[in-house]
Amino acid sequence: MAETDSMSMWYLIATADLLVQLVMLLLVVLSVASWAMIYTRYRIIGRARRAGAAFEERFWSGEDLSTLYQKVKKEPDPDSGQEAIFRAGFQEFVRLSKNSRDAEAVMVGAQRAMRVTLQREQARLTTSLPFLATVGSTSPYIGLFGTVWGIMNSFRALANVSQATLTVVAPGIAEALIATAMGLFAAIPAVVAYNRYASATDSLIGDSEMFAEEFSSILHRQAHGRGEA
Repeated sequence: MAETDSMSMWYLIATADLLVQLVMLLLVVLSVASWAMIYTRYRIIGRARRAGAAFEERFWSGEDLSTLYQKVKKEPDPDSGQEAIFRAGFQEFVRLSKNSRDAEAVMVGAQRAMRVTLQREQARLTTSLPFLATVGSTSPYIGLFGTVWGIMNSFRALANVSQATLTVVAPGIAEALIATAMGLFAAIPAVVAYNRYASATDSLIGDSEMFAEEFSSILHRQAHGRGEA
């Protein structure tokens, strides 16, 4: 029974070398942080997808742009990238139209405002993705470092015994391999989440870029129609 307890995971972790324990603690912290970010990204991307689709449905419903702008200005939706682009572009378009009859200058200003908003939306959606990529790429190596250190200690311990047996070597190797397992446990979800969310983010940004182009075409027609009038 005592031998079985000495090979339990918790016992091996508790009796591991201090450096190996620090490696394990670091991996636990990285794993918890990555799971927290995975959950946060899941909610943000889900809300962004639903909010963007809802706003585009309102935008293409035929409602007057000025009326729609007043509504979304009073009750802005922070989750919709398309709405943010619409607000920024239309606000700049109206402001410049009051002070300039040059249609091209008005369009340049409106498009610049939309590009800035699009970049902010991209930064919002990609937050935490670099951290997930870092955890996914470095955790296995951190765990491997703990494993190598633990195995080195096991072989050094062999020098202090007259006869090398599996009973002497097994606990040290087992505790060392736990570090590798923890590194993989931290890395695999982070890699999967990064790939999934990077693809989802690219899709959302692509939708926002397409909306910005379509909205620019509408503003372009209005600007040149006003200039000709």
